[in-house]
Amino acid sequence: MTPSLNNETLIDLNDDLAEAGDTPSQTVSVRVSNRRDVASHQSVPRDGLIRFVVGPDGFVVPDLKETLPGRGLWLKADADSLALAIKKNLFSRAAKRAVKTPEGLDSLVPALIRKRLLDQLGLARREGNLVTGFEKVATALKLGKTAPHAAGRAAWLIEASDGAEDGRSKLLNLSNGQTPSVGLCGLFSNDELSLALGLENVIHAALIEGRRAAAFSREAERLGGFEALFPAQWRERPFNSN
Repeated sequence: MTPSLNNETLIDLNDDLAEAGDTPSQTVSVRVSNRRDVASHQSVPRDGLIRFVVGPDGFVVPDLKETLPGRGLWLKADADSLALAIKKNLFSRAAKRAVKTPEGLDSLVPALIRKRLLDQLGLARREGNLVTGFEKVATALKLGKTAPHAAGRAAWLIEASDGAEDGRSKLLNLSNGQTPSVGLCGLFSNDELSLALGLENVIHAALIEGRRAAAFSREAERLGGFEALFPAQWRERPFNSN
């Protein structure tokens, strides 16, 4: 019988960055190594891929943390590639052995990435690399306009999916047109953000530039292949302060 997958039994979602000394001022380490995508057979930068391994029971397992033992089977991080790999059993071809695909793999992978994003936000808050509340977020965004390379600049604007349009639009206006650009995430509800951060009523948050933001960016890029990071209409009517 094909097993169903769940977040708890498959993968250790502990942080994959060293927490000691992790500050916004540290240099971000960028990995440039490539891996062969099992779907396209092309060499692709690993940050745009998801690693899978074959478990002892012969089932393929997503290894988002890239620490599980065994030969890595790398797949481009998007829904079409995963659907193709499942349909044509590309994991077996790449592994050169019989590999079974668990039921629900196509929905589990993005769910795991979403969980990792929330974990990154929780770690950022404990480290002091995330601010919440309209005024603090606005200050971090304004810093990016006046001093784009200063410590404390917002790298990501995190908005609750069920927050009010007025406050969100004002912060979007501050984030627009900055260089480097400010990422936008509207994946999570007020309840999800509040639980992940251990706070009450989280509507607005800003992830400060640094190593934690770089880790969040990698996960967000991977999730972007499966779902939009924010509703398209959020960019249609930016707040005009004039």
